[in-house]
Amino acid sequence: MWRATYPFSSHFFLFRGKRGDYLKGLHWDGSGLCLFAKRLERSKFVWPPIVEGSTTLTPAQLALLVEAMDWRRTIAPPAPPRPMLV
Repeated sequence: MWRATYPFSSHFFLFRGKRGDYLKGLHWDGSGLCLFAKRLERSKFVWPPIVEGSTTLTPAQLALLVEAMDWRRTIAPPAPPRPMLV
């Protein structure tokens, strides 16, 4: 059964960039629409399989996705080098 979801519900909507290195999230908190964004420097977000144009994530999958961890292996990517003053 298909169920409609709306931006003003309590759902969290995620969108990915074409290259897979950019993530945007929308959430209605009751007083306004919140936008969250994250871009990776050297890797790509690993998404669960998308069926028929959308997918539903568990809280654990969402946490791994936002942390840029591969949910299939649950191994954290190496930390990017920190900028140094010369």
